[in-house]
Amino acid sequence: MRTTKTWTISLPPKLVQEAERTAKEEHRTRSELVREALRLYLEDQQWRKLQRKTALKAQALGIRTEEDVDRLVHAIRRPDCRRDSQR
Repeated sequence: MRTTKTWTISLPPKLVQEAERTAKEEHRTRSELVREALRLYLEDQQWRKLQRKTALKAQALGIRTEEDVDRLVHAIRRPDCRRDSQR
């Protein structure tokens, strides 16, 4: 049984030329190149989704600047907090 699916896609000629040149330079097939590009795109989209979600959470908590983050980190790392968490 086949473990991959075949897609037919349309690409502008210039993009095809660039992809073929890159695949040749990297000693990869076009399929490998497109799989990697798609995988990286999907990872990037997941990262952006996580960033949006955490930005909304930070906003709800009143975290607006890096100074706010530093303040919270230092508050959590206070010596008396560390002793309590080690028990």
